[in-house]
Amino acid sequence: MIKAVLFDLDNTLVNFWRMKDQAVDAALEAMLRAGLRMEKGKARKLLFKLYREHGIEYQRIFQLFLRKSIGRIDYKILAAGIHAYRKVKDAQMVTYPSVKPVLAGLKKRYKLGIISDAPSLQVWLRLTELGITDLFDLVITPSETKARKPSGLPFKLAIRMLKLKPGKIAMVGDWPSRDIEPARKVGLVTVLARYGATGKEKGNPDYVIDDIRELPGILSRS
Repeated sequence: MIKAVLFDLDNTLVNFWRMKDQAVDAALEAMLRAGLRMEKGKARKLLFKLYREHGIEYQRIFQLFLRKSIGRIDYKILAAGIHAYRKVKDAQMVTYPSVKPVLAGLKKRYKLGIISDAPSLQVWLRLTELGITDLFDLVITPSETKARKPSGLPFKLAIRMLKLKPGKIAMVGDWPSRDIEPARKVGLVTVLARYGATGKEKGNPDYVIDDIRELPGILSRS
């Protein structure tokens, strides 16, 4: 019988990539209006290249982008980009439909936790902005383990913190190779959130859901 449920955050509870895509577009359009002389498609390609190199949460990405694109930081352009990005990010940082009521229902029966590769501050900011901080009994980020998925260390720490046998813990995530496989290897029950998966990986989960509303039924049968 399942006693605890762990969740990845981005693209499992929050539609992170939609937010990121729209916020980046808004930032680039604002910078172009502020005087950036660069074709938008080229600018977008460079910006996401820098994200891949420095991390999708890198906090000085626009400063780096300007140094790479125009050789200096133009603060008028920088301010325009940051303002537009933050405005759209705040508006688009929402959970998938039904996430909040499903979590509230699960909280009555299970211990709940988050395992995320995002920086600790960003994870806590997201949970606070979404108003779901109090639903979770534990939050594990690289700050706690000095490791990122697909390392098994975050999952092993969760097992120790929950004081449960691995088979009594479920892991729900959108990324087969980073959420599902390492959790499966340490003995957790795995649930692939296919609605948030962006790649072609299939993995080998115990269960697959296309809507988070399917999760309570699966857990009650496990």
